Amino acid sequence: MAYTIAVANQKGGVGKTTTVINLGAALAEKGHKILMVDMDPQGGLSTSMGIESHFLDKTMYQVLTDGKTKLQDVVIQVREKIFVAPANIDLSAAEMELVSAIAREYILRDSLKPLLPAYDFIVIDTPPSLGLLTINALVAAKGVIIPLQCEYLAFRALRILLETIKKIKAKLNRNLRILGILPTMYDSRLIHSREVLEEIRSIFGPLVFNTVVRKSVKFAEAPVAKMPILEYAPQHEGAEAYRSLAEEVLNVIQSKP
Repeated sequence: MAYTIAVANQKGGVGKTTTVINLGAALAEKGHKILMVDMDPQGGLSTSMGIESHFLDKTMYQVLTDGKTKLQDVVIQVREKIFVAPANIDLSAAEMELVSAIAREYILRDSLKPLLPAYDFIVIDTPPSLGLLTINALVAAKGVIIPLQCEYLAFRALRILLETIKKIKAKLNRNLRILGILPTMYDSRLIHSREVLEEIRSIFGPLVFNTVVRKSVKFAEAPVAKMPILEYAPQHEGAEAYRSLAEEVLNVIQSKP
């Protein structure tokens, strides 16, 4: 049965989509079959994996809202072991439409159930908000990874996300656990970046992954080429960082499934 991971942070620009793509690619590199689910109306995951989602008749919007479209109906294979459930701007309307839906927080979880035996990992990209799309992802997941930009304002916003995860665990998904906080966009040349990383580690200790993703232009170039960085620049330190993250994630899951 697939282990479902949500990658979440209500702050934009912290590396959520980059983490979904490259963690998924790193796990696939290890032989695992991966489904990436795009729950962000910006559709960055879909576009970065080479899917022109604005031309599609059925996406995650229909899966969540029309009551007829099955998630497996929208899945597209993009690599030998990587599959994507795409999204486009239509998904922005789902936030409003789900408000009146019965069991609205569980729609994604229930849509994923039939697919769990078919994959080893399901990795969910989320929008930069704590609305119903992100809540659906957290309710559907067993584990959550929190990418955290090594900047003060991103660090401050973390408290709100942790409170939300705590509430979801208490009321909607008792099996949810934080797999780890992933420091991203780290620049060792900047005192501020080093100080924020040090503070993150001092406050959250073992909850912070050892892996640190450094800032690099390669992360901007890879989506233009419609590739994960592991494919675009396989020897780059960014690719190695996500291979390291995949190892850490597997170790955390195996220590407490």
